[in-house]
Amino acid sequence: MKPDRELEDAVFFAALNLSDPAERKRYLDQACAGQVELRAEVEELLAGEAGAEQLFAKGGVALGLAAELCEGITGQRVQDDQVNSKLPADEALGTRVGVYRLLQKIGEGGCGAVYLAEQEQPVRRRVALKIIKLGMDTQSVIARFEAERQALALMDHPNIAHVFDAGATETGRPYFAMELVGGVKITDFCDQHQLNAQQRVGLLIQICHAIQHAHQKGIIHRDIKPSNVLVSLHDGVPVPKVIDFGIAKATQGRLTDRTLFTPYEQFIGTPAYMSPEQAERGGLDVDTRSDIYSLGVLLYELLTGKTPFDTRKLMKAGLDEMRLTLREKEPPRPSTMVTTLAGTELSALAEQRHIEASRLISLLRGDLDWIVMKALEKDRQRRYETANGLAMDLRRYLNNEPVVARPPSRWYRFRKLVHRNKAVFAGGAAVAAALVVGLGTSTWLFIREREARQEQARLREEAERRERMTQAAMLVNQDRLAEADELARRVSAAPLSLEAVSVFRSLGSWHALHGRWRQAAERFTTLLKVNPVISWDAISGDFLSAGPVLIVSGNLDGYDRFRHGAIARVTGTLDPVIAERTIKVSLLLPADREVMDSLSPLAAVAENSLPRNGPSGGGDVFLEAWRCVSLALMEYRRGHNARAADWCRRCLAYPQRNPARIATTQVILAMACFQLHPDDEARALLAQGGETIDAKFQKGLDMGSTPNGYWSDWLFARILLREARTLIEEMPTGNLK
Repeated sequence: MKPDRELEDAVFFAALNLSDPAERKRYLDQACAGQVELRAEVEELLAGEAGAEQLFAKGGVALGLAAELCEGITGQRVQDDQVNSKLPADEALGTRVGVYRLLQKIGEGGCGAVYLAEQEQPVRRRVALKIIKLGMDTQSVIARFEAERQALALMDHPNIAHVFDAGATETGRPYFAMELVGGVKITDFCDQHQLNAQQRVGLLIQICHAIQHAHQKGIIHRDIKPSNVLVSLHDGVPVPKVIDFGIAKATQGRLTDRTLFTPYEQFIGTPAYMSPEQAERGGLDVDTRSDIYSLGVLLYELLTGKTPFDTRKLMKAGLDEMRLTLREKEPPRPSTMVTTLAGTELSALAEQRHIEASRLISLLRGDLDWIVMKALEKDRQRRYETANGLAMDLRRYLNNEPVVARPPSRWYRFRKLVHRNKAVFAGGAAVAAALVVGLGTSTWLFIREREARQEQARLREEAERRERMTQAAMLVNQDRLAEADELARRVSAAPLSLEAVSVFRSLGSWHALHGRWRQAAERFTTLLKVNPVISWDAISGDFLSAGPVLIVSGNLDGYDRFRHGAIARVTGTLDPVIAERTIKVSLLLPADREVMDSLSPLAAVAENSLPRNGPSGGGDVFLEAWRCVSLALMEYRRGHNARAADWCRRCLAYPQRNPARIATTQVILAMACFQLHPDDEARALLAQGGETIDAKFQKGLDMGSTPNGYWSDWLFARILLREARTLIEEMPTGNLK
């Protein structure tokens, strides 16, 4: 009987990672026990792979750039004497695939090849082009390939590699073009630049936000490891990029219509970075907390130079023993791991982290130990609920605030408070000591009893709130939104978990899509009160939803308070996306001088981030175009109509013509032109934009997407359309429905 192709692939790739012949033989003896034909097929594939490697090694002079790019795309660095510009390839170099000209093969895996390619139209840029290899276009491989392409296409985050395009070669093999990611893997970058522990933690916080973005898009990465996180310097600032979503899993829906089957025995992931539930046979019961575990392993390695469980020992132990280790054996704490290192190894580790060896252990002991071990909990219910939860605890560590990873005893909180306010406590120590001595035993016991009662009441309330939100989250996942909304409505406006924040966000959008503007405004207003996070894809995105629904619900005073609060929260930001979104949502209605003055620094941030002469092709043209919309609206509200018109025309010159953005721009341009010279041009522009917006609302709002515009983008456009029609046609259009 012919062995199952997918099982054959799984055993082949696992054996291929074992360089020691003895280890490989032991693995094959166990994996292929009683399956002679499977053993023969795998050994034949391994022999062919060895021959390809020998041919690859006989090439000419290596290119360091190719080696670095190979690591960036495939996660495996090719040594200099193994890189050759004339690799055996499925596609001839110099030929065209779609609008791309192949320049050089820069990476190759078991199923696909990656080329350095040049896009010649509509913009000129270099990309990484990933193509399925000849002979590997099986149903399983194509399904994995399409899943990776779809997963990357869903992402829109500065720390995740972008997908630009997709298609098929003349022979019908799928390909996709993605951002060309340089840099080196994060562990090598940190060691080469001798980053200290705080700087390494800062990089991991950015990675956590990227993974959180993927989770919010419904994607689990499942293979977070150093070679899949590349870091490069941009203007002297380290910028990490998460790559390789080749084994990503969708938490909702499907990434591809093709059958994507994982054999029951197959490992999905890299053993040293794999969560206990991922190591189970089949790895089917995996959710976003599996990525939290992998992030914990990555943090462990960044701090100690080691993984919690040694990869070589795991592979030697065999599959069953490996699963048992990952499921049941507790890893040593980072500080304990470091104490086991030999003197020279410890000295080298400390030097790479820019700290004395004697201080490294004490640095790790305490908060960092607690944070890492919480992320590595065997029971996923005891891990951080979200990647942002881990990031927030790491941020607390950097700010010398109490972390949630350890029991927050009064003494622990007090030590943190003293450490942050040394001067104050030094001056008041004598007074505090005198007061403590003066307290009687009976008074002390009374206070303790009262505090205990208050603490118990607080804990009960918190537990009830958390339980309600957990139930609400489950109901949202089951599309039982009405029941979830009833639970969420009874939760007090106190600091909520990130899970609860996600629930309020989903419920706000649900009400908006059904035209229940008042309820939508209430959910988003609550969300902004309880969520302190400021990031370009979180709170700034909630701004874009909260502002329009407040207006269409008729709560104009609430909208005015909202925009003052939004501006105050982002004051001082240098992030052009946060600046652009805040400008746009704050100027949906005309504003007073105070608002305009407070938005001026944000306008400068947004404008300075744009190329001087229009689309350059080097940046994110989608975000740049929206930036032009905000700047056009800013100039129109200032009364600078000619400059507003210039920004509108610049926006319309961008590619990736998002319908909501185009219609909004046409409406703003119509108002600016009408103010300059009332004529038919303004009316024509208004008619074009209005037709697009009216058609969208006649069909009914939906969640939308990046290419077509989200529901909040269309609501934004309709609010401005009402203003434009009142101005140009001199007749109101009635209330929004």
